[in-house]
Amino acid sequence: MAGVGKLLKQAQKMQRSIESLQSQLAAKEIDVAAGGGAVKIKINGAGQFVSIALDAEFLKEDAKLISETLLAAVQDAAKQAKSYNDAEMQKVTSAFQMPGMM
Repeated sequence: MAGVGKLLKQAQKMQRSIESLQSQLAAKEIDVAAGGGAVKIKINGAGQFVSIALDAEFLKEDAKLISETLLAAVQDAAKQAKSYNDAEMQKVTSAFQMPGMM
């Protein structure tokens, strides 16, 4: 049963590491721009959008162009946040080896 205790301690340590990482991810801001800087988005490492800024001159453009550019910026921001989140989570979880799980 000593193996189970060791496994439990390792799982608890990984849980604490993940909780710490989640706080760090929420604090990390990623800046994304599209349309030559006409659309600026801030998203955190946890995937929560922090802000969206649109250039006033850009808003005078065709509605379809605005929609497409905004959508592309949002998709890019979400992709970058997910990639960052996945990479950071991989760093934390790869340090722990659970027998029979890998």
